Amino acid sequence: MRSQPLTPNFSASMGSSPSALGARPTPAFRPGGPSTASVIGPDLVIQGNLTSKGEVQIDGEVQGDIHGTHIIIGENARVTGGIVAEECVIRGHLLGTVRGRRVLLQSTSHVEGDIYHQTMAIEQGAFFEGKSRRTDDPLAGIALPEPVRESVAPVSEEPAPVSAASVSSLPTSPPPIAPVA
Repeated sequence: MRSQPLTPNFSASMGSSPSALGARPTPAFRPGGPSTASVIGPDLVIQGNLTSKGEVQIDGEVQGDIHGTHIIIGENARVTGGIVAEECVIRGHLLGTVRGRRVLLQSTSHVEGDIYHQTMAIEQGAFFEGKSRRTDDPLAGIALPEPVRESVAPVSEEPAPVSAASVSSLPTSPPPIAPVA
């Protein structure tokens, strides 16, 4: 079986119309580049939430929410939980809500849950049971992961200022130390 590429070609699946879901004048920028995709393999079961700053491909099973920039649910994957992403491609089973600017349900997908999207495409043969809600900003109020910053905040050499109120509540002498027998 030939594996499918990590990065879907929205324009090929949607036709050549400029208003098609994936039609972009320039390639989309993804932090870390296309070669740094994180893959949850087919033999892996994760119970808990996932957060990624880049591209994630799920080929195994996830029981929890997934937040990321670009998420691909593989053909044999099973996800029970919500998805929040800029771009989401679903090829496998999903039981949960999707919030994404661009959502694509490919022909092998099986989705049960509501989808909040800016643009959405459903290929022939895809199974979808739920509500599709188009909104200008489906990610409003939901914080996507920000890039990790490697710098450390500088340590201040000066002591923090003390207010007059806190000074009056300080003891005038230290508590006595009990002698050791």
